[in-house]
Amino acid sequence: MSVNIAIDGPAGAGKSTIAKMVAKKLGYVYVDTGAMYRAMAYYFLTNQIDSTDREAIEKAVETVDVTIQYENGQQVVLLNGENVNDKIRNEEVGNMASATSVYPNVRKKLVALQQKLAQSTDVIMDGRDIGSVVLPNADVKFYLTASSSVRAQRRFAELQEKGVACDLDQIEKDIIDRDERDMNREVSPLTICEDAVLVDSSYMTIDEVVAELIRIVEEKTNGN
Repeated sequence: MSVNIAIDGPAGAGKSTIAKMVAKKLGYVYVDTGAMYRAMAYYFLTNQIDSTDREAIEKAVETVDVTIQYENGQQVVLLNGENVNDKIRNEEVGNMASATSVYPNVRKKLVALQQKLAQSTDVIMDGRDIGSVVLPNADVKFYLTASSSVRAQRRFAELQEKGVACDLDQIEKDIIDRDERDMNREVSPLTICEDAVLVDSSYMTIDEVVAELIRIVEEKTNGN
């Protein structure tokens, strides 16, 4: 019987970083749901389907299979059996993924594929609607958050390290605006599940958060 872990939370809370580290330590598969949306977007691009052509997109969705495997410790995203790791990380694919993820049929298809993956494998997934929609019966659910000011400071530091000019106040404003959109969107809004464990990482190091999540997972699954 596979074990499923769901991590939800707002933008900038460190979900992906934490999920990857927890997965590695527990030997679970980290399901990069964002990469799955990108693989779908790459399919639309290579088949010259316009992001505004809803009918063509909904028809194409039926022929797409996206899954994630691990080979030699590396995540491999497979689109209809083909490794597309080196083809889905550019700006064009990212923009297409953002434009097409709003279609209910795209989300419905990928949720079904994510659920299929979770049935046969010990997985950890992060996102906005994992515990509420994708894995409602997850063995352990977390809601990982941090104050908007802390999330803004983390993002500011990241951008400065990359040499990108940025304004801390504007970053925090953008984070607050995004929280508002995520929580009030029509399809699968960001929500705190009643059975989720709330973890506020505002004053915790990454290692402390990882250790806390692993402790809770082992406690709830009896170490299995």
